[in-house]
Amino acid sequence: MPIDAESIKALRERTGAGVLDCKNALDKTGGDFDKAAEILRKKGYHVAEKKGTRATNEGRVGSYIHFNGKIGVLVEVNCETDFVARNELVEQLLKDLSMQIAATSPMAVSKENIPAAVLEAKKEEFKRAAVDKPAQIVDKIVQGKLEAFYKEKCLLEQQFIKDENQTIRDIVTASIAKLGENIRINRFARFEVGQ
Repeated sequence: MPIDAESIKALRERTGAGVLDCKNALDKTGGDFDKAAEILRKKGYHVAEKKGTRATNEGRVGSYIHFNGKIGVLVEVNCETDFVARNELVEQLLKDLSMQIAATSPMAVSKENIPAAVLEAKKEEFKRAAVDKPAQIVDKIVQGKLEAFYKEKCLLEQQFIKDENQTIRDIVTASIAKLGENIRINRFARFEVGQ
């Protein structure tokens, strides 16, 4: 099946990958758009892994105030250069992250940022809930419930509110692949009236 320019353009808009990468991915998959997007997504993860050790000394702070004025969010995203920090893609990422934080109220950016005391308390809670289960499966139950807890309370593990097929980690990784720089969510603060 011949690959037309419209397919390449549509894949490029969806993934942010280069024209040649889009064409090659479509060629490999025989024109299957979804499989090509998956190939490019995996390639983006590879790019993000390679850039993950680079210093992120520049960045921006984004904000969001909910329409009723009762929820507000500040989020800091770091990148390698001030040029990328001013890019529209980073601006959009900040907006998306701010709205995500306002809607889902995460506890931490990643698993590593959850306080040890909170994690131990959760483990004990999950063990108590599984007390009537056979001893050999209690650890598996606790681990499964911890993974569910991470998906709910760790920003990077959460499903993206605009596309539940992607996590926030996927969104950040795609941004790294598109911009060619390391990007990190450094921290955030969520304020809600009465809490």
